Amino acid sequence: MFRIKKLDIFIAKQFGILFIGTFFICQFVLMMQFLWRYIDKLIGKGLSMDVLAQFFWYMGLMLVPQAFPLAILLSSLIAFGNLGESSELTAIKAAGISLMQTFRSLIVISILVCLASFYFQNSVGPSANMKLGQILMSMKQKSPELEIPEGVFYDGIPNSNLYVQKKDLNTGKLYGIMIYRMTGSYEDQAIILADSGMLQATAEKKHLLLTLWSGEWFENMKSQEFANSASVPYRRETFVNKKIVLDYDGDFNMADATSLSNDARAKSLTQINHFVDSIKHDYDSIGRAYYINDKMSFYYLPQVSKKDSITAEKRAVEVAYNVDSAYAKLPPEKKRMAANDALNKIQQHVTDLDFKSMITDDGDKLIRQHKIERIKKFTTALSCLVFFFIGAPLGAIIRKGGLGMPVIISVLVFIVYYILENSGSRMASGGMWSIWFGTSLASAVLIPTAVFFTYKANKDSTVFNIDVYINILRKLLGLRIKRHIAAKEVIIETPDYKNDAAGLQKISTEIYEYSKRHRLKSAPNCIKVFFRYEPDHEIERINKELEGIIEDLANTKDSIILNELNAYPIISEKAHTRPFDRKWLNITAAIIVPLGAILYIRMWRYRLRLLQDLKNIKNTNDRIIARINKM
Repeated sequence: MFRIKKLDIFIAKQFGILFIGTFFICQFVLMMQFLWRYIDKLIGKGLSMDVLAQFFWYMGLMLVPQAFPLAILLSSLIAFGNLGESSELTAIKAAGISLMQTFRSLIVISILVCLASFYFQNSVGPSANMKLGQILMSMKQKSPELEIPEGVFYDGIPNSNLYVQKKDLNTGKLYGIMIYRMTGSYEDQAIILADSGMLQATAEKKHLLLTLWSGEWFENMKSQEFANSASVPYRRETFVNKKIVLDYDGDFNMADATSLSNDARAKSLTQINHFVDSIKHDYDSIGRAYYINDKMSFYYLPQVSKKDSITAEKRAVEVAYNVDSAYAKLPPEKKRMAANDALNKIQQHVTDLDFKSMITDDGDKLIRQHKIERIKKFTTALSCLVFFFIGAPLGAIIRKGGLGMPVIISVLVFIVYYILENSGSRMASGGMWSIWFGTSLASAVLIPTAVFFTYKANKDSTVFNIDVYINILRKLLGLRIKRHIAAKEVIIETPDYKNDAAGLQKISTEIYEYSKRHRLKSAPNCIKVFFRYEPDHEIERINKELEGIIEDLANTKDSIILNELNAYPIISEKAHTRPFDRKWLNITAAIIVPLGAILYIRMWRYRLRLLQDLKNIKNTNDRIIARINKM
């Protein structure tokens, strides 16, 4: 039975306070990121405070599900980092409480956050997306003089299409202007070209004043009564400066949200399922109609009686009909006509199929987008729990509180998640990947990561201990640290100088014999190195005896001896004999020729270094023995 303990309450309080703070921070960061994308639609529009309040309110509601995972990741990292840094986590483990038992209260909280995230995505988020999209559309129509793009036709002004080659953002001046006025009226059917101009809204926001410089006005005088006339009158005017008043209601009016009905983000699960079923039914009907049409037009099979079909089968067996031979018998004119007729039919068929595919591709894309959004509602909610099992174990391993290291790790993890999620959704939406693969790519990467970090944290692993990786790197590169033996302030036992001197003399003799016997200058035997390994216990024994004497002499007060002790090299006992401890790794390395060659040369280097180390040891022994004899 689950019982709420004081430890659960304590950890929940630590996490809860951090979660609330980090949630608002993440929400603010995401809102600023979103605002930056639409800042050009807000500046200079003269929007009222209530419109801006609605914009920020719906934007905040829409971004809540995205802020939840990042807030859980950051707060769990900081919480358990603080516990580890203050040794509270160590005390908890010393009391016999495992890490998973420590997590249990936060697991419950994370599950509740998952449910809240799903609720926002399914109930609050769709409405917020719809309202936000409607507000953005209305903002775009508020001041068209600020929305005119470069290099494309802009139809935001009623009854007009405006093309601008270049726009000066500082002065608001437009260059390379082309205007198509397309009303049904007799006077307004015109094409206007101008070198430059400026578009401004009037004070009452009911009209637009278009000022043009250095241009021409081509006005079509064609009306309904001249529709069938052979000659079409028109008027041409060249002007230096001209002003045109366009009707336009510049007040903020909420736009019609009908165009947003296909947005999958603005639908709940029920609405998505209903939309997918309805659009599948519609496009299935269209597909059946296309099939019947093509069957009648291109794949028509005449209905024949049973008797005629049997006769046709017999003739087909008896007489082989070759289309190429029949075509070869035709005269040149007939051949050309047959080829042209076949080519025209194929081109017609291809054009027809291309047109039909455009219609069906739009439907397929809509269906994929809605299916992707349906799955994302679950994966985004699940990511809250996954991020907890990444953040909490990482905090327990790193044991660094504050905002430094946790923020860096959180940002890196979230960036990976964001890239995988967006890339997968984009590829799935384009039809290049399957829907399940694209939407589950981020989860497929992060869930094993969460399991790995949780396992390592539960086992007190040193996966993030930098010293471990430094030592591995040193071994790979053959680097080693120097001895650092300092004088001791308090000496309990003085060194046995006589026995130490005798031991050093004995080691010097053994070193001489070892060097002479093993011939370390020569290259190692490949067979012995990779396939028949023989351990070198002799050098291990010599090094053990030497380290014992060094440890005893480290208690001396003599500065000369201490300096000489620091001159002793640290010997690698096994590096000169084999690349790896396991036999199968050595065999594998030998088979892989480039790797085996590199390891062989590396081991030869270790043999030469061992030879030099032995010489240094013998010389150091002689100096220490001489110093002991003088004492």
